This record gives sequence, C-alpha cells and structure tokens, in this order.
Amino acid sequence: MMKRLPLSVPILALALMAGSALAANAAKTPSVALHGKTFSTELALDDAGREHGLMDRTRLAADHSMLFVFPNAETRYFWMKNTLIPLDILYFDKDRKLIAIAAEAQPCKADPCKVYSSYGSAQYVLELAGSVAKQAGIQVGDELTINGDVSGAR
Repeated sequence: MMKRLPLSVPILALALMAGSALAANAAKTPSVALHGKTFSTELALDDAGREHGLMDRTRLAADHSMLFVFPNAETRYFWMKNTLIPLDILYFDKDRKLIAIAAEAQPCKADPCKVYSSYGSAQYVLELAGSVAKQAGIQVGDELTINGDVSGAR
C-alpha cells in the first residue's frame, strides 16, 4: 500500500524551490555599491544603449541606477536631451574611482543642451536620480563596486 504525503509537503517543497530560484536570479541582477549604499542597476554596454540611456523616463527610484560601461577610458561627455528627470552623473576612471560628479543635471527638451564633462579619463559612468549622490554623501575619490554579471566591467 502506498502512503500519501500530506498536501503541505509538496507545497513546501515547491515554495523552497521557488525561493531558491528567486535568490539565484537576484544574485544575477547587476548592482553597484558606492559609499556604503547599494543600487540596483540597468546596464548600457553598447553604443545604442549608451546613446539612449535614461531618456524618456518619468521617474527613477532612489535605489536604482544606470551604469554605462565603455571599452576604454577617455574624457566622456553626457547631455540630457530628451531626459525628463534631473540626474546625478558620476564619472569613474578605469580603476572605478570617482573622478567627477555632475550633480542634479537638468532635463533638456531642445538644442542646444548643456554638456556635462568628466574632465578626465572615465571608463564608467553611473546615473542616479537627481540629488541622491549628495544625500548619500558620495564624494570624488569613492570607489565603485560592480556586482553581478557585467560583461566588460571587471
């Protein structure tokens, strides 16, 4: 005679497996850490992604970011054309040290738009919601840590 397990046993097993899958996916979701604060991040790894960036967004959560990864370090120039929300633009060198901050860069709807420079060689650029860098105490010299599978961002 086959003994049946209570219905709660298979349900518990499924819940545990689902929790493990969610934890595994969360570990694969890229994030960055800076000045003791962690931000989930979207990646801009190619020219098309870097060109579009956060254009057309109506909001960006304070714990979210976009990381632009370039193949080399050089002076970077960003603008806010078609960007609808103020952003903090943070420039990092090849060693992921913060070299410049364009704080609360303002939206721009039409040319000419202000250009924000790294004023030095940058390989990574992180965009945060406007004023988040100041609120978090982020300063030039801070080191960016990149977590998750970020091709080319080692």
